[in-house]
Amino acid sequence: MQPLALVLYEKLLPGTQVVNRLQDLGWRVQTLNDEAALTHIAEEHKPMIVVADLLSTCKNICNGITHLRRNPNTSHIPVIAFTAESDQKVFDNALAAGATVVVSDTAILQHLNQFIQQALSEF
Repeated sequence: MQPLALVLYEKLLPGTQVVNRLQDLGWRVQTLNDEAALTHIAEEHKPMIVVADLLSTCKNICNGITHLRRNPNTSHIPVIAFTAESDQKVFDNALAAGATVVVSDTAILQHLNQFIQQALSEF
């Protein structure tokens, strides 16, 4: 049985590339684009990891991560957050929200397996 990864993204690139890369690594993937549903879907489907694109035109992804962390049924799930922003404040906000690892969108595609291992080892 393949482990499940939830991937939260709005923009097709790099979101679909992350999905394809996870599948290449042997993961089952479920996608979503609504951070408000993240905790509910995580409770229902019990993923091993969440991968979230922080950039969104109308949503606050960090709020979704915060709700995931505050729920006792989902607080254990590692979150890898990625962004095209190079602003340190974006990285800091994601870490404060509860992301396990925060990386650039270019790095995630090249080193996804290492980030997964790092995130899983921290939980």
